[in-house]
Amino acid sequence: MKKILTITAAAGISLAAVAASAQDWAYTDGETPEKWSDAGPEFEGCDVGKMQSPIDLGSPTAYGNIRLAADYGPTDGTLRLGKHKIQVDAGPGQGMVSGDRLFSLIQVHFHTPSEHAINGERYPLTAHFVHATRDGTLGVLGVMFEEGDANEGLQTIIDAMPNGDGSAISIDMGAMVPDELEVYRYMGSLTTPPCSENVNWHVVEDSIEASAEQIAAFEAALEMSARSLQPLNNRLLVAPSD
Repeated sequence: MKKILTITAAAGISLAAVAASAQDWAYTDGETPEKWSDAGPEFEGCDVGKMQSPIDLGSPTAYGNIRLAADYGPTDGTLRLGKHKIQVDAGPGQGMVSGDRLFSLIQVHFHTPSEHAINGERYPLTAHFVHATRDGTLGVLGVMFEEGDANEGLQTIIDAMPNGDGSAISIDMGAMVPDELEVYRYMGSLTTPPCSENVNWHVVEDSIEASAEQIAAFEAALEMSARSLQPLNNRLLVAPSD
């Protein structure tokens, strides 16, 4: 795959659009609707939008194999920590090609438990790799973690967390992505305010392993950080053809 291009401010993408800058909203229990518009009118789309995420992936409306190629590997980035937040801002040069569109990686962040479900079941941990095209269109690759062997990428983050918010980190992004990238594909939204829609979601069918200790470390830092499941409504949800 050709070298992933760098996304810059000139490309029209604002990181402020990826999540609300101030944590003036709250999670519930992952099942009860959050009513985030109560925190401010700028979050109204979270409650009235018809293309919201996450969803249950267990009832697809179509089957097919999405043409997806990815280029993730070692990078120097910045660790961002906060309430319900563990995030690595990525260095340039990584990302994915979905169909014929090039999405450059901006950051990866985590949720406990996973936000998307399959037939009502959620994994204990998920990573969201947030990308953008040159015109600012967002694309997210979701990766689920299940308990098993330790994961090199997660351990790098855990080891760096005592250094604090804004610290430099060198990490292999590829260690947190399965080898096989068969994905569920649908159009949705950011899963945190302002819940902006028209996000190209790709959720990997195969999970990846993390140790019980690693999962516990992320749960302790993030606490409950999964939004309630949203209705599919009339959207197309494509599941991998097995």
